[in-house]
Amino acid sequence: MTAADTPVVVARVGELMPGETKKFLLCCHGREFEAFVVNHHGALHAYVNRCRHVPMTMDWIENRFMTDDGSFIQCATHGAFYRPDTGECVSGPPLGKFLERVPLTVRGDEVVANCPDVEVPEDLSRPRF
Repeated sequence: MTAADTPVVVARVGELMPGETKKFLLCCHGREFEAFVVNHHGALHAYVNRCRHVPMTMDWIENRFMTDDGSFIQCATHGAFYRPDTGECVSGPPLGKFLERVPLTVRGDEVVANCPDVEVPEDLSRPRF
């Protein structure tokens, strides 16, 4: 993590019910990118909001990522299905690839997103001015 990396509070513990998602912005390595957190069966997971097939955001409508039954994260562009707990694509063009995970930590009652261990590719982010 560098001085430009900024962990961000994305939720409060208990704020997101199972199946709910929430978008947020994170600045890492001098670049800003959109990500989202999902509560899947009571566990929180966060990913960069970009499909692994085409670098486009994945939400169907603002902040809607899950299939109707809540089983998978679904890309709005090509319909790819990703496992919420691992980010692995199990159906669709990027089959077998994984969403870029955003590490989460809990600080008191805050859920904090931290920069990924790897640099987010430029096609998934924009310079922070």
